[in-house]
Amino acid sequence: MNGQYVVPGVLCPAVAWHADGIFAKRKEDSKHTHCCPLKMDAIFRVSRFKMMRGNAPIIVLSQNTKRESGHHVQLGNIAAAKTIADVIRTSLGPRAMLKMLMDPMGGIVMTNDGNAILREITVKHPAAKSMIDIARTQDEETGDGTTSVIVLAGEMMAVSQTFLQQNIHPTVIIQAYRQALDDIIELAETKFSKQVNPASNEEIAVVVRSCLGTKMMAKWMDLAVDIAIKAVNTVSIVRYDHREIDLKRYCRIEKIPGGTIDDSKVITGVVLNKDVTHAKMRRRIENPRIVLLDCSLEYKKGESQTSLEIVKEHDMDKVLEQEEEAIRRQCDDIIKVKPDLVFTEKGISDLAQHFLLKAGITAIRRLKKTDNNRLARVCGGRIVHDTTDLRAEDVGTRAELFEITKIADEYYTYVTSPQSSACTIVLRGPSKDVINEVDRNLQDALNVVRNVIINPRVVPGGGALEMALAHKLNENSKLVDGVKQFAYNQLATALEVIPRTLVQNCGGSTIRQITALRAKHSADEKNWTWGVDGKSGDLVDMNVANIWDPLSVRLQVLKTAVETAVMLLRIDDIVSGTKKTDGGDGPVAEMPQ
Repeated sequence: MNGQYVVPGVLCPAVAWHADGIFAKRKEDSKHTHCCPLKMDAIFRVSRFKMMRGNAPIIVLSQNTKRESGHHVQLGNIAAAKTIADVIRTSLGPRAMLKMLMDPMGGIVMTNDGNAILREITVKHPAAKSMIDIARTQDEETGDGTTSVIVLAGEMMAVSQTFLQQNIHPTVIIQAYRQALDDIIELAETKFSKQVNPASNEEIAVVVRSCLGTKMMAKWMDLAVDIAIKAVNTVSIVRYDHREIDLKRYCRIEKIPGGTIDDSKVITGVVLNKDVTHAKMRRRIENPRIVLLDCSLEYKKGESQTSLEIVKEHDMDKVLEQEEEAIRRQCDDIIKVKPDLVFTEKGISDLAQHFLLKAGITAIRRLKKTDNNRLARVCGGRIVHDTTDLRAEDVGTRAELFEITKIADEYYTYVTSPQSSACTIVLRGPSKDVINEVDRNLQDALNVVRNVIINPRVVPGGGALEMALAHKLNENSKLVDGVKQFAYNQLATALEVIPRTLVQNCGGSTIRQITALRAKHSADEKNWTWGVDGKSGDLVDMNVANIWDPLSVRLQVLKTAVETAVMLLRIDDIVSGTKKTDGGDGPVAEMPQ
């Protein structure tokens, strides 16, 4: 213990041990004896130091980054998924409760649509954000089933919690879930679905009624069904031996506050919130010849800053004459093809309006690109990008009537044609909130009609499909080997959340009804159409109740729910934090709550 220690950094550059904040080096290294003149006043005893060799922590992440890992993360993801599912669980079925949400601008949204509810909710947890994303994906893919997919995904995450707490590896659970999903798809497509005739409006109407039975439009069921079927049949075309139904581009919903919901209707044509550019232009034309333009009827100005030097008085007149001549040439190109109507996506100058009015031509300006595309479908015209390219065959002649009407304080332009392949749904209602909810309901109905026409197979609603699949998976689980059998079986249990939630939302006895429904499906394989009546909570045969859902919607719900559960179960680490910018301190992200 008599070894001498010197303080390095004063005279000695050698690397030292760190102990209690004092750096020292054992004076055994002969290479440094010449630079260590400190005597006994710099000597310390070894017992004063806490030697730390080889166990020093290595810091990889920055101070602003927070990390969670292990089972704690998986259990947190499960809790987040269950929380999101519980938010909209009461919005499932005909007896669904409405949610009132306030957006950041102070507007109010009242709806029971799962996607609309979750779109307005702000969450911090990454797993909760993933759950909200699957509702949006479901809405974009099929237009319906957004509430079901969240409830199912939350339940599938919840039943896996028991296995994680028993230290069963998530990979085993995932394998079981994937195997169950393959069996579900095969059973739904072959055993638990039936074919419908896509050409029969009566059979399609049955499916649309099942969809709208859970929504506000249930009171105006017949009107909504007629609107949905007529609109989809209008935009449906066959191109290259393939049926194309483009609702997003060619079926527009025009919302006009006022009147009643019964005043809503489908217009086989285009409705625009526009008026003529000049007050003396015609507001009603039968069988009009229509020119569609994508260019402005104005004098083209220089793209960069342009300066003119005027020396003589009449030089200014020459400039104005050039502008007038350019506009006159454009108008002469249009007048040459003898149209009655001109629509353009850009502006129309006062001089151009004057020339067109003298020729008896009505002009409407500043259309949206999408409206112009729909007008081309209605009148059969071609959108021209320069008036010099205008030909007689570019003029649309299929339109039957052009008319401008005044509704409340607004002017609306109607261009209609009986053989149109584009349509506009005019919605009326007492307030904007009501019209917005009717809009959401009709969007679901339109998508259901499209899904049935593209894939004409349907499955029983009211939780009958989920209960039939759960019963079959319970039987199949006996053939699964090892620990996977239990996870496979638990997925079957998770499917029962749909009929159970329907009974809960009706205020019925959950245990009694679910037990009776299990017994019904176990008694006879032909009972696969038995489910829950969403209005009363009683058991009913869906063949009698006439409640059927499109197969494509239910399959997408099941696929999305299982894939989401699998994705979240594979997460074992959450690292959060933001990089600091070079210019200063950036925002530091908080750990998700």
